[in-house]
Amino acid sequence: MLIVDAHLDLAYNVTRGRDVTLPAVRQPMAEGEIATVGLPDLIAGGVGLICATIFTAPAINGEAGYANADEARAAALVQLRWYQRQHADGSMRLIHCPKELADVAASPQTQHAILLMEGADPLRTPADVAEWFTAGLRIVGLAWKQTRFAGGTGQPGPLTPSGVAMVYELDRFGIIHDTSHLAEESFWQLLDLAEGPVMASHSNCRSIVPTDRQLSDDMARALIKRGGIIGVNFFDRFLVPPDQYGTRRAALRDVVRHLSHLCDLAGNTKHVGLGTDMDGGLGRDQIPREIITAADLPKVADALSGAGFDDIAVRDILGENWMRFFQQNLADEHRCGQHSA
Repeated sequence: MLIVDAHLDLAYNVTRGRDVTLPAVRQPMAEGEIATVGLPDLIAGGVGLICATIFTAPAINGEAGYANADEARAAALVQLRWYQRQHADGSMRLIHCPKELADVAASPQTQHAILLMEGADPLRTPADVAEWFTAGLRIVGLAWKQTRFAGGTGQPGPLTPSGVAMVYELDRFGIIHDTSHLAEESFWQLLDLAEGPVMASHSNCRSIVPTDRQLSDDMARALIKRGGIIGVNFFDRFLVPPDQYGTRRAALRDVVRHLSHLCDLAGNTKHVGLGTDMDGGLGRDQIPREIITAADLPKVADALSGAGFDDIAVRDILGENWMRFFQQNLADEHRCGQHSA
């Protein structure tokens, strides 16, 4: 069964001292976190396609990070070059356009990836988009916390004038908009302005975990109406209801609860998937207890089946929904042929 994970921070973890070409159990701890994702684990788990992020952290709350767009760009280029090296040596295959998605099923021992920028500050101006598109970038989320372009998690606010201009330029290149982390005001503005496809790579249900990091039912319905997919995040803080958080470990039943709620909102199983973020500044103790590494992601199928989902629905949620979405919405072959390296 093909699994797609729409949010993994591989290159970010390389910058934190990990070697993600190794199995997770052979990787060192980073900031006290036990690794859960390595390329061999993904292959062992049948994860044929991922959205591989370029994530750079801003210097906030006394933490190290970029202070301006030039510094954000420099940090992002380090991560981009790592992905490009993996592509060049054959350990990872970057997907640029829909026709290349056929390689995912044809080459199950190769990790395939679509590049996703989480927080758009590395894009100094709209003029940078062409360069990044040529390099393989296909999905952009304007925010993480607040950026120069949009309000974000914990920092409410609208799109800025620079953000509005960036939305139009991303649309011009057919780059997919990732709404995860957008503040609610920015979210609704983006949906009003953007003509291109929208998704939420790693967002859960606010009705279960009521914080601004999650999607309200209205936000989820709006993405569904636009044909988007919502990837459920495996971070325990985003899975477990607040009255239970800290008193028990997250479990796959929590993942199924969020998936089920999104399916209920959609009236079908065609708009949900996985976006685990299970290596995104968190470790093994902060994801569902049944998951030791990414090799265990097939256990999600068993959890879904146990909750009454039929085989077609299970295949949809684990990977087919994302595959159809990218087949329909990745930049078309004309753009791919014109701009891709």
